Amino acid sequence: MAQSYLIAGLGNIGPEYAATRHNMGFMTLDALAGASDVVFSTDRYGDVAQMRLKGNTLHLLKPSTYMNNSGKAVAYWYKKLGIEPENLLVVVDDLALPFGTLRLKKSGSDGGHNGLKSIDYHLVSDQYARLRLGIGNGFAPGGQIDFVLGELLLEEKRLLPVVLKTAVEAIKCFVLEGPDRAMTRFNRRVMPPAEDQSKSSEEKSSSKAE
Repeated sequence: MAQSYLIAGLGNIGPEYAATRHNMGFMTLDALAGASDVVFSTDRYGDVAQMRLKGNTLHLLKPSTYMNNSGKAVAYWYKKLGIEPENLLVVVDDLALPFGTLRLKKSGSDGGHNGLKSIDYHLVSDQYARLRLGIGNGFAPGGQIDFVLGELLLEEKRLLPVVLKTAVEAIKCFVLEGPDRAMTRFNRRVMPPAEDQSKSSEEKSSSKAE
């Protein structure tokens, strides 16, 4: 039976934030929309788009309320569209996971993420699915804010297209096959393409020889 879903990718608006770690949610939704030739338009509390996936309707949302007030936008569209609790999926970055690791859960705590805290507050619930994209925690004490608002390292940028493509596949699996199947298939660390792995091994061998 066809259903409606709200897929919210969290981030901060503005060009200065576009390529930062905290915008992995925005990047994922851009990849999802781009793969289906869907274009976002600016509406209340965010940029929105709509796409069809085998009869299901996916409402895509990138809040314009900034990360710490994400819940205002998510709650508005969740209620306006009449989305069922199990059909809300929030895509966020996660410091607790190594870069390239995906972790889908059907519910849970905010894990210290301000965007999720805001959503919990406005929905008065944490019973919604979230897809976490690992960004690692390579920062010194007190450097968390600069880290999440900083750009990816070169190696991370090389892997990013694979990470985003896998995240898009996880979202589609969530819709078409359900969260349990999606968790089984996609709760893992994304590996670079075979040729990149081979190149990396050759570079290491060359480095040792030198």
